[in-house]
Amino acid sequence: MLSIIEILYRQMGIKDLVDIGVVSIILYQVLRIVQGTRALQILLGLVLVLGLYGIGIYYKLYSLNWILTHFFDYFVIIFIILFQDQIRSALANVGTGRRVFGVFSRKRESLEIEEVVEVAGVFSKEKIGALIVFERNHGLDNIVGTGTKIGAEIHSDLIYSIFQSSSPLHDGAIIIQEGKISAAGCFLPLSNNVEIDRHLGTRHRAALGISEISDSIVVTVSEETGKINISIDGTFYLCSNENQLRKYLKHLWSNEKLDDQLKPIQLKD
Repeated sequence: MLSIIEILYRQMGIKDLVDIGVVSIILYQVLRIVQGTRALQILLGLVLVLGLYGIGIYYKLYSLNWILTHFFDYFVIIFIILFQDQIRSALANVGTGRRVFGVFSRKRESLEIEEVVEVAGVFSKEKIGALIVFERNHGLDNIVGTGTKIGAEIHSDLIYSIFQSSSPLHDGAIIIQEGKISAAGCFLPLSNNVEIDRHLGTRHRAALGISEISDSIVVTVSEETGKINISIDGTFYLCSNENQLRKYLKHLWSNEKLDDQLKPIQLKD
């Protein structure tokens, strides 16, 4: 008597193997996208609803079947609404093909890192709130459009003046694209993560929000505590001093080895 494996081996062709491989890759990517986010909880809820639907069919629970049948009629629309941020992020990754750790050229990146580190250190000491977003692969032109376009070279003095309380642009974020300060006073989407520390203000929720839906790197300085954080892929990494901020940025842009005492950066993709 032939085993199931032998039967499958004889009946399956190259086309079937390709079909199974593509579906497996899609399912794997979906699980990686939702891992560690609220989307995972929503996905588990949908699995539970599907289980109830199976129970309703088996035991002929007509009222439950009627409700769930109409629910699944609109399942595609419901799925898109619930997972719109994750779908946007996944499609952006497909469009760019891969993550690239460097935004700036090798010749200029060291100098520009120092400009950001220097001004972040001053902000930390003087307890001046700041929000600096670095574009990577995912375009942020839609975010740039919400602020005032500048198009200036990266310089600590300019960044310092933007975030002074007397500046009309200090409440928003500055966006850095292709080695230049593209815009200031920009509005960022707030994170919907309910597990965020309640003590974190709008600035930090905005930093987390933009890093959840794009691959940008966000540097924040707290106005209340002076603490410096880097946000990437929806996770905060505390920088206790300027040197730690410098090491994180060089790790991300130049792929330099990160010190063992620093929290390792874990990317979703």
